[in-house]
Amino acid sequence: MGVTLWIDWILSLDLIVLNFLSYNLLFFGVVVVIVLQFLSTPYGRYARGGWGAGVNARVAWFVQEIPAFVVPLLLIYFTECPKLEFTPNKILLGLYLFHYFQRSVIFPFLIRGGKPTPFIPFVLAFVFCGCNGYLQSAYIVKHADFGNKWMWNSRFYLGIILFCLGMFTNIQADHILRNLRKPGETGYKIPKGGMFEYVSGANFFGEIVEWLGFAVANGSLPAYSFFFFTLCNIGPRAVHHHRWYCEKFEDYPRQRKALIPFIL
Repeated sequence: MGVTLWIDWILSLDLIVLNFLSYNLLFFGVVVVIVLQFLSTPYGRYARGGWGAGVNARVAWFVQEIPAFVVPLLLIYFTECPKLEFTPNKILLGLYLFHYFQRSVIFPFLIRGGKPTPFIPFVLAFVFCGCNGYLQSAYIVKHADFGNKWMWNSRFYLGIILFCLGMFTNIQADHILRNLRKPGETGYKIPKGGMFEYVSGANFFGEIVEWLGFAVANGSLPAYSFFFFTLCNIGPRAVHHHRWYCEKFEDYPRQRKALIPFIL
């Protein structure tokens, strides 16, 4: 009985930490939206001095994203994960790991001549991915009380469909962006094809839909807070990209929106 109470106490404390991290994501999501009204993103085409020395794009992407993939694996290997006996929990954790395997292990090595990432945003991304990796995976493997009955919930399947569509859109958009320039060419070009026919930030749109689907399938505070932070973080970047394209290219498609097809 004493051991059971001890485990319950640890899980309760862990849940308090996860709720704290979730509310922090909500708070900092709002902060990011406000800050990005006055500052553009400090990397890529908008990079300026004052954010630290640049880190090679491939190295930066791999190092900053890999904690989101490795932390859940360490959590599973070194701690008790009672909720992993349920199929919905396995599927949701699998979706999360699938995204970050592609993002940290595959995507960086497909980059062609990306601009260096300033050191400060690189460090912040690294910290975020580590904390969020713990937040999402710990809730799923230790606390998410879905049970196998969640397999009969239509919201679960709707979320999975949205996640897969979003990930496909994101990967397709990244492919289009990588292949805009032929070998030896320089400068920027107008992206075409896929969701770029409807929005300037097709890659951002795909990732937002992806994490919306994850939140819908999950139905938890950690998942929805992650979706909200993602929306607040990369949504303004899509708007900045759209404005930049419209200012740079006189023939830029005027019917194309920034982030949400036909709306925004």
